[in-house]
Amino acid sequence: IYKQAVVSTQSTGEEALDDINKQFLASGTYDDVEDLEERLVQYKAQFIRFDLDCSGDIDEMEMKQMLEKLEQPKTHLEIRKMIQQVDTTDKGTIAYPDFLIMMLGGKNSVLRMILLFEEKAKPKPKPTGIAKKMSLHDLGIRPEMAQHLG
Repeated sequence: IYKQAVVSTQSTGEEALDDINKQFLASGTYDDVEDLEERLVQYKAQFIRFDLDCSGDIDEMEMKQMLEKLEQPKTHLEIRKMIQQVDTTDKGTIAYPDFLIMMLGGKNSVLRMILLFEEKAKPKPKPTGIAKKMSLHDLGIRPEMAQHLG
């Protein structure tokens, strides 16, 4: 369905991934996915982070390293099975379109669950700067309680 992009360097690789993202947006297949464009940008960044050799595919060794970083180490056999669940090209790797199909719900795999968990486990950014001044009401203190404070 989606053109396989040949990726040789980081810059052309990102352009190829952007082209694939555009194809996914234009296809209409995932129109029901909330914040699709934002998710595609996140998934592209995630894929680039895992594709250590910038080949355009995530291979067994890259997958092993990724899972170890996520504190989810797996054996080579388990990794091979995880890749087979997603790989539609029979190359023994995960190409970007396969990665997107998996992440957008087309494939219910162990890898998808791990990656979605990692996404949700990221710490939320903490507010910076000086906190705004809050009234007793903002803090949930009723006037009759405030009399007893001081």
